[in-house]
Amino acid sequence: MSVIDDDAPETEYVTTRKVSCDGGGGALGHPIVWYVIPDDVGWVECGYCDKRFILKPKDENL
Repeated sequence: MSVIDDDAPETEYVTTRKVSCDGGGGALGHPIVWYVIPDDVGWVECGYCDKRFILKPKDENL
């Protein structure tokens, strides 16, 4: 897993590799987009709002 810097505006720890983002919905949101977290990186950022989704290791309780 690569090093993650903490410059993302929002971070969410997830347990699945496939994630979706809508920017929070409503008038301030964006179209829903789907991403697959690469195994070799362990995280992905939304291209619209820069929210970062980090795959939580199976043995950690974050």
